[in-house]
Amino acid sequence: MGTMLLVALAAVVTATVVMVSVRAGRHEAQAEKARLAEEAQRQARRSLEAVWAMGDREFEEYIAQLCRRDGCTEVKRVGGSGDLGADVIGRLPDGRKIVIQAKHYAKHRTVGSRDIQTFNGTARAEHGADVPVFVASCVFTKPAREFAARQHLTLIDVNLLGFWNNGTTLTSFLDLDIGRSGTNRKLHPDHD
Repeated sequence: MGTMLLVALAAVVTATVVMVSVRAGRHEAQAEKARLAEEAQRQARRSLEAVWAMGDREFEEYIAQLCRRDGCTEVKRVGGSGDLGADVIGRLPDGRKIVIQAKHYAKHRTVGSRDIQTFNGTARAEHGADVPVFVASCVFTKPAREFAARQHLTLIDVNLLGFWNNGTTLTSFLDLDIGRSGTNRKLHPDHD
């Protein structure tokens, strides 16, 4: 009887140690996942300092390079006077034509609905875009995001641009629900 009690007590102690270890492991894994997500966001923001230091044409070429990296073909930077809202044109890996408007603004600015409406009026009609994309080095206003969602335009704001810069593929952004995501809060000029 004493041996059975000792075995039962050992089993309870062992089970308790295992449960505590499993819980600690889960907590540690969750903490590590949160830490990695925060670090990825900080790294994306740090890498954007170079983007904010670019000139407008350099920013357009940077966007074209990201498209090429992600398997787009026939990519050309076409921005300039009279571009009718197309700064980069190319083909997605699946062959669809992509037209990109690139706005290189200071990080504390926003892109409003008027700019999105203008781009919407030319991307498909003038340039034959299958996939119109508006990329900005800042954030979009809420009305701009809502309009873009209704018109099936893809918006890549400064936050998504950071992830694109760090390896997330362009095609990952094409089906995001931009009407419900993102932020329209301006960043402080010297925000980290």
